[in-house]
Amino acid sequence: MPDPRDLERNRLSARVGRYARVGANVGGVAAKVAGARLFGGGDRAARAADLRAALGGLKGPIMKVAQLLATIPDALPPEYAEELAQLQSDAPPMGYAFVKRRMAAELGAEWLTKFGSFEKEPAAAASLGQVHRATALDGAPLAVKLQYPDMASAVEADLTQLGWLFDLRARFDSAIDTSEILKEIGERIREELDYRREAAHARLYAHMLADTAEVRVPGVRGELSTGRLLTLDWLEGTRLLAHKAAPLEVRNRLGVAMFHAWWRPFSRHGVIHGDPHLGNYAAFSESGEPQGVNLLDYGCVRIFPPRFVGGVVDLYEGLRDGDDTRVAHAYETWGFQRLTRDLIETLNIWARFIYGPLLDDRTRTVADGVSPGAYGRKEAFRVHQELKRKGPVTIPREFVFMDRAAIGLGGVFLHLGAELNFARLFQREIEGFSVERVATRQAEALDVAELEKSL
Repeated sequence: MPDPRDLERNRLSARVGRYARVGANVGGVAAKVAGARLFGGGDRAARAADLRAALGGLKGPIMKVAQLLATIPDALPPEYAEELAQLQSDAPPMGYAFVKRRMAAELGAEWLTKFGSFEKEPAAAASLGQVHRATALDGAPLAVKLQYPDMASAVEADLTQLGWLFDLRARFDSAIDTSEILKEIGERIREELDYRREAAHARLYAHMLADTAEVRVPGVRGELSTGRLLTLDWLEGTRLLAHKAAPLEVRNRLGVAMFHAWWRPFSRHGVIHGDPHLGNYAAFSESGEPQGVNLLDYGCVRIFPPRFVGGVVDLYEGLRDGDDTRVAHAYETWGFQRLTRDLIETLNIWARFIYGPLLDDRTRTVADGVSPGAYGRKEAFRVHQELKRKGPVTIPREFVFMDRAAIGLGGVFLHLGAELNFARLFQREIEGFSVERVATRQAEALDVAELEKSL
């Protein structure tokens, strides 16, 4: 058995090393920004490009954080958000010699005998781990997700350094208090390190979407999983972007599947997939024709109190009916404080953008005439300008991933070019809605998934 003191020294060493790498890269950018402010000049676009280059060389969790920040309106200046949105989360894969040691640490020295086969080269590599194709002893195809070493240390180091990004934003007269954003990001990313929790999330989604044929969820192989190793059934599929030029009927079918995959768990159970980017989904086909989507990743899942879901429905119906009292109640339910009429009108700029397709009873794209890269930028700018005059406002924690996920989902619809009546789809999802019904369904689903309720 290894000496626990050695393990602790190794973790400390890894964390110190991570601090040094992150600090050296971002510190240089921060110095340039500070100097520019001190002397009254500077090129924000150039500094933003510097930041992207610095973070792009680091890989790991800080890239996931940076990409997430790029989707939260006004968390960063627009120049920075645009650059960070271009970061890629692919990390250099572990070599097979290292993989063997990691697998032995998780499943024991005879780990390979527990598989029918195991591919040496990873099928995918991302910010926190990599995926290998394998087969079970009965020949069934598997996806084996193995976490990179020292990720807990890397996450803690990167989250500590994250504070400087928000300090940087404050220097540009931010109208938003980002303190709750930082807390929420930290909690969710720490959860992503726990693959047992991710396994429970997969079981949760299998239960919630059991009656949704156009969405497939992989089964969990618990005997081949640990806290840092997750083995799921392999789902065959093709990238969603491979169908951008497909007939409109096909793209719409995939769009409906994505809508159900996201809104059905939320409207019925208060659960969202908080990381809806294209790499987390794949299209599955029958007889050569795409029929729906596979959900491939369950690390970033947010479970909301049923009252929060009630606030989403209240805001939708308040905007639809022009009911200002109900709109104000929705914001209060979400945790916004010190609301005034002017502040509510400012928040409504963003709300009308997010809810726009759901309020417009016609067939349309999710944002007519808007490119994926510009989605939400104009509205975010308007909100910022108004809040500079009327704010500041503290963004409630529960709002962070809901908002981020809505933007990501809209981007998926834009990439597909789907033309749907989003209003009719949404109305069907909330038919018969009540907070009490969500609470009952949520409790049942969490019990089935063996997932402890954590709100």
